Amino acid sequence: MSLKPTYEEFDQLASELGLSLRADERETFYGMLSSNLEVLNLFDDEPAEIGVSPQYPRSPGHRPDDSEDPHHAWYVKSEIRGAATGLLSGRTVALKDNICLAGVPMMNGSSTLEGYVPDCDATVVTRVLDAGGTILGKANCEFFCFSACSHTNATGPTHNPHRRGYSAGGSSSGCAAAIAGGEADLAIGCDQGGSIRAPASFCGIVGMKPTHGLVPYTGIMPIEPTLDHVGPMTRNVADNALLLQVLQGPDGLDPRQCAGTSDDYLAAPSARVEGMRIALVREGFGLLVSEPDVDAAVLAASDAFSRQGAVVEEVSIPMHATGRTIWRAIAGEGGTNTLMKGNAFGTGWRGLYVTSLLQAHSHWRERADELPPSLKLSMLTGHHLSRKYGGLYYARAQNLNRRLRSAYDEVLCKYDLLLMPTTPMKAGPIPAADTPLSELIRLSGVPLANTMQFNCSGHPALSVPCGESDGLPIGMMLVGRHFQESSIYRAAAAFEACR
Repeated sequence: MSLKPTYEEFDQLASELGLSLRADERETFYGMLSSNLEVLNLFDDEPAEIGVSPQYPRSPGHRPDDSEDPHHAWYVKSEIRGAATGLLSGRTVALKDNICLAGVPMMNGSSTLEGYVPDCDATVVTRVLDAGGTILGKANCEFFCFSACSHTNATGPTHNPHRRGYSAGGSSSGCAAAIAGGEADLAIGCDQGGSIRAPASFCGIVGMKPTHGLVPYTGIMPIEPTLDHVGPMTRNVADNALLLQVLQGPDGLDPRQCAGTSDDYLAAPSARVEGMRIALVREGFGLLVSEPDVDAAVLAASDAFSRQGAVVEEVSIPMHATGRTIWRAIAGEGGTNTLMKGNAFGTGWRGLYVTSLLQAHSHWRERADELPPSLKLSMLTGHHLSRKYGGLYYARAQNLNRRLRSAYDEVLCKYDLLLMPTTPMKAGPIPAADTPLSELIRLSGVPLANTMQFNCSGHPALSVPCGESDGLPIGMMLVGRHFQESSIYRAAAAFEACR
């Protein structure tokens, strides 16, 4: 295959780069560029590096109909049995549909990627199967994971098992619905701004966004590597700790991971909270979008910790509000450059590139009008900032992010945990077809008001059900020190036991 451009393509390249070339320069650059490109054919002769090859038999599966999938939680069902024994023996697992499962279709909620079939297993897939788990298939998610509500998947909305016609949260919408609906024991979701915790809150399950880098992201379609997290979604705290025990730890392919940072999560749910110090974060309550019954339920839940011997005190972290702007700058410009312009992987990544996914996703440009409104707005924002200011605001946001992380760490030096509502509101109705564009975009982001900051800072954060109002669940978020998920599980299990 010749990589050499035509003269017309070369002239277009020069124009896009702002280069005005004389005739003699044009010939010299064209000839040398052609020589540089020809040597790259070496890569075409080498076998592709595809990561983890599948070790357990599987079939492509099938798309379930409405009778088999009442909440529209599933994209594909394909039962894959793991090892005969292990920590997950006898347990069933749903995978968010941005996680590569070799031989099984994946569309990441999008019409533009539909038809793609991965050629490798993500690390988390291999770990589940090696631990004896049975994977039931791929759970629906939002279009390229860019919504905190469950209305953007190209195949239709996912419904909340607690009330049909209401949002299941996003973007790990199908995982939450499958767990809350009793269709799987465990699920693996991904979280860039709250995409594990928001659906956990809306559907009344337990969802953990671990410390940044604790669980390898290898073989998962990213949005932005400094925001990307993957973690467990379950019906109870003990199961959540069990799944994290299986998933955590370096795989040698994700450069964000540090050796020696894991813990024994299985012991944590049996501990007590007596003597723990828990900080109620004032800026997490009373937001313009907050529902009073949600704030009240979370404050009542905090009293349960006091009754069990924990010290619960209100604190102020003013940068918690600033963190929302930091996240928007990173996700807007960084996400546009990595997920979209960079075809999901971008450059500067020293981990595994799933090249088949990169190639399949690169065709989105031919069908960009099909992208959801929330992603279009983010792309317009990110492209403008890159084009007009050359990355300045992304850089400033990442610099400010260190101050945000330090603001949380300063409080966490005195307290074991931070506490606030996961989402400021309960699940709302899935928007109708004639919903105004501005409202569709607003709904896609508003549940993340308390969650997105911790994707920037990298702190572990867990949503645990703490009550109901009008028949809809309410989630409480517990945030801990980096790599101190055990402290979160300790408190969450104590709260769960006293409900």
